[in-house]
Amino acid sequence: MKSEFLLAFNEICESRGLPKEDVLEALKTALVSAYRRDANVSNLQDVRAEIDQRTGEPTIFAEKEVVDSIIDNRTEVLLREARRGGFPEAELGDLVMVDSTTASFGRIAAQTAKQVLLQRVREAEREHLFEDFSGREGELVNGTVQSISGQHITIGLGRTEAILPKNQQVPRERYRAHDKIRVYVLEVRRTNRGPQIIVSRNHRNLLRRLLELEVPEIYNGQVDVKSIAREAGQRSKVAVHALQPGVDPVGACVGMRGVRIQSIVRELNDEKIDVIEWDPNQQSFISKALSPARVSHVFLEEHPSEGRTALVIVPDDQLSLAIGREGQNARLAAKLTGWRIDIKSLTEAAAGAMGNLDHPAADPAIAKDEVFVEQVRHILEKKEAGRPITSEDYQNLSRLVAGVEGRIVASRAESHAEVRRERIEARKRIPAVAWKLPLEELDLPGRIHNLLLDNEIDTVGDVLLNLELDDEIFLEFRGFGDKMLETLKEYVAFYQLPVEEIVEEDLVEAVDQEILEEIEEEIVEEIPEEMVLEESLATAEESPAEVEAVEEELVVEAVEEEVAEDEEQELVPDIDDLSRSIVEIEPQPKKKTKKKPSIVVVAPDDRPKEELEEDKGDSRRGRSLVFDEKAGEVVVKRKRKRGRGRPEWEEFDSDDL
Repeated sequence: MKSEFLLAFNEICESRGLPKEDVLEALKTALVSAYRRDANVSNLQDVRAEIDQRTGEPTIFAEKEVVDSIIDNRTEVLLREARRGGFPEAELGDLVMVDSTTASFGRIAAQTAKQVLLQRVREAEREHLFEDFSGREGELVNGTVQSISGQHITIGLGRTEAILPKNQQVPRERYRAHDKIRVYVLEVRRTNRGPQIIVSRNHRNLLRRLLELEVPEIYNGQVDVKSIAREAGQRSKVAVHALQPGVDPVGACVGMRGVRIQSIVRELNDEKIDVIEWDPNQQSFISKALSPARVSHVFLEEHPSEGRTALVIVPDDQLSLAIGREGQNARLAAKLTGWRIDIKSLTEAAAGAMGNLDHPAADPAIAKDEVFVEQVRHILEKKEAGRPITSEDYQNLSRLVAGVEGRIVASRAESHAEVRRERIEARKRIPAVAWKLPLEELDLPGRIHNLLLDNEIDTVGDVLLNLELDDEIFLEFRGFGDKMLETLKEYVAFYQLPVEEIVEEDLVEAVDQEILEEIEEEIVEEIPEEMVLEESLATAEESPAEVEAVEEELVVEAVEEEVAEDEEQELVPDIDDLSRSIVEIEPQPKKKTKKKPSIVVVAPDDRPKEELEEDKGDSRRGRSLVFDEKAGEVVVKRKRKRGRGRPEWEEFDSDDL
């Protein structure tokens, strides 16, 4: 038979939805607080509580000092009692945890335990709710309307409540108490009174989640929702794309006889939803986005600063349908595609093309065809007079627009692409450190500094980029004059960019990489990186005078041998000869700026071994140059012979460098 404690304990866990560990910890804290209040124990004294989960019996342990005579039994315990209570090795002056469980608490202590227990359980419940809903941001939840006020609507989510603000509501929707609705979890905030959950009904991802629920192909990943444009309560456009061959994305979203899409429409209170197929060709995608209107031509233009613009030409009878009521269709299409859309009727575009026949980018064949131009002029006159126009007349107008307006927009697009390429090249010429430096580094006058910040010039790299492209860019800023431009140039001219420090190991790796790249370009063969590093370090140890003399002599020999081989074979040197070549790096003076080392390819010395040993001299016998990784420098390694009383050993002599 279960005890009353276990029944009450399990009831709290189930009703609050909390794990048993949290409730048990809250109960222990309440018992400790009750003991401190009942016994008037200081907070500095260590008090702990243990609960038997089978019987529910509590045990309270208090820290006490071992003494021979008790003055205060709340903080002291006799030596024999301490040894009898589980501390056989206790001595006088030790601190031990003694069982101090009382038979019952007073009324005030019991009330304190109750308050602490409720507070701890409430805090654990809030923390559990926050962790639960913080992981559900961006998901749909079912709720019940509890109360309606002028600022927000309170939605009941079971154990907690959510807030539907005024700006997240759909204007056409009317809510009543106890209505069941689906909401989108927008944000979960941590507050002192528990988690604050903000939900939405007009977010576009609400439509995305509804599509995932109703369309299995989207949930399984066979169909992807590329983009969504939504004006909540009125109309939405969805672009879908099939990731699996043979799947119709639009048909999968609509369903048999529109069953799937109609359930979503009912959930959104009869909001119109247009489902179109996404196309990687932007012209075709924009044409589909303007459906149900028919489109004749789409001309794309991407300006470096003004953004992307699409000029759409539609037949005259499709103009109002393409724009939509109060521009809604065009606005949704622009949001869906990410292009700014400019819609013109065919006759309006043709009238503009007639005035641009002499444009250099226009099709010369159309401009020289006087008969065709006269026909178009006659068609425009009929349209202006309100007379009917045949389909052949519309084809002639379409040909004129494509040959004139289309070519003009294409020429502007090419010029904009050239400007973007120039910007990319100019950006590459600016040091990378300039983009990390704020504008304050230039120490400009206050007015110039503020004007640059107002026009989104935030770093030194932005200033250098605009000066590199065109000085007149600054003159276009409001309040920026010629004198300010001259002052800015003076400050930039006197400013010196800091040089980033280069670690010696990184420098060696960079030098090796540059050496390998240049050798591959010249001789098409690859030299091992170990040879490059070893020989470069060995050569860098010699004096500059010796290096110059050796380089001049060996370079002449290398050139003579290469010319002789080219005359005989006219082929690239064999890889075996190249592998015996030595790559040397001229020693560079130590400066802050990194300078590219010059490369000398030295031909192998074919003299006999005896002559080479004689040229070395006695001073270099028994010595070799090695790179000491710990010291980070090249040292002389001197090898001595082993004597009678000592083993062979090596010595590094730094004085010989």
